[in-house]
Amino acid sequence: MTRTELIHALEGIFGRENVLWRPADLLAYEYDATIFRGLPGVVVQPTRAEQLVEMVKLANRVGVPYVARGAGTGLAGGSVPPEGGIVVAFSKMNRILEVDAPSRRAVVEPGVVNLQLKNALAPLGLTYAPDPASQKVSTLGGNVANNAGGPFCLKYGVTTNHIVGLEVVLPSGKLVQVGGKAPDRPGYDLVGLFVGAEGTLGLVTKIIVRLTSLPPAYKTMTAAFPKLRDGAQAVSDIIGRGIIPAALEMMDRPAIQVTENAIKIGLPTDVDCLLLIELQGAPDGMDRQTQEIVSICEANRAREVKVAQTEADREKLWVARRNAFGAVAKLRPNCYVADGTVPRTKLPDVLEQVYAIADKYGLTLASMFHAGDGNLHPNIVFDARDKEETERVFKASTEMLRVCIDAGGTITGEHGVGIEKQEDMALLFDAVHLEAMARIKRAFDPLVLCNPHKMFPRVVRGV
Repeated sequence: MTRTELIHALEGIFGRENVLWRPADLLAYEYDATIFRGLPGVVVQPTRAEQLVEMVKLANRVGVPYVARGAGTGLAGGSVPPEGGIVVAFSKMNRILEVDAPSRRAVVEPGVVNLQLKNALAPLGLTYAPDPASQKVSTLGGNVANNAGGPFCLKYGVTTNHIVGLEVVLPSGKLVQVGGKAPDRPGYDLVGLFVGAEGTLGLVTKIIVRLTSLPPAYKTMTAAFPKLRDGAQAVSDIIGRGIIPAALEMMDRPAIQVTENAIKIGLPTDVDCLLLIELQGAPDGMDRQTQEIVSICEANRAREVKVAQTEADREKLWVARRNAFGAVAKLRPNCYVADGTVPRTKLPDVLEQVYAIADKYGLTLASMFHAGDGNLHPNIVFDARDKEETERVFKASTEMLRVCIDAGGTITGEHGVGIEKQEDMALLFDAVHLEAMARIKRAFDPLVLCNPHKMFPRVVRGV
């Protein structure tokens, strides 16, 4: 089948208005938030699952690969299309289909934006807990693919803890439902298999999420530390004391400075570390926990600890945190996020090693991360047009991830493996483990057309 014939066949399935093939249209779909590129042959915008059943059957007949795409905010190249393949853009499958408040469940399509769901639930006193920093733009389908985290996942858990069911078009062309509204279903945890599979096992067309109640009280504070290590030790000490904040975020000096220059809310720009800490829950005992946290920070040489006195003050702090990553673009044209995760007790030592690696390669970090989870995002700012600098970035990132692994951690906390870290998988898993995972991929997708050649290193063939 020629490309023209493929386009005409897809127009017959999706309608001409939902098929994009002109060069100017395709350019917008060749990348995500990384530097990786892959020009698709055609883009389709489904409006219902049945269309995707037909598309997958067509792709199988003609041997054309395909990849799902949400908002394109991914940080690992997971939605970058294979050259000449089909991009399935879920922007038109963006409906909240059902909110079952008594059962604490909602059913949504994959194109629903994370914050869109939260805003719809708020008047009911409910929320969907996972809250990636990209929540204003990232979609639930993308969150499911990468098992997204977020600031409040320290207390409430990541995406996989809040997904109870999925509707999926398998690579065979069958439409199936795994899981459901009822808890504790028998059999294999197929929902858990699909969440975090990075779209390599099928196309998710419907998501059943678990809802939680909005907390009755908040207490939000910042702690400024002249030294990064002292702030990291405070994180470990807070958790070690048995206090589990809803969020425990960290920003380094460059991130603080560039964010303050962009937002201008009075962040201290002459410290190496700023912690953003929020308690959520019943008001009883919250003042006591706040004072404990203040004491821990002061014992770790915090220069100042400030508690937000009003909701407006709290909102300013969160606006700053959620806009910090975008503000980093003012430093250099590109940003590479290593996204390693370590046990919290290892955070002080690992951070020192990570910054030493950056210095070794002559690179600058501007980092903000979910420190309470042991997650660190060494944001390496650089210019991808400089090939020599880009090569240094890749080498430094691999060394940073190796440090995380040596500390008992892993190579990604929430952004996924995608293209970016697929070779680094061999640092974490031996050949036996990689082949076991590859067999799962082949069992679902024997033709290897569903988001192919992602996640696994090149030594693992046929996936």
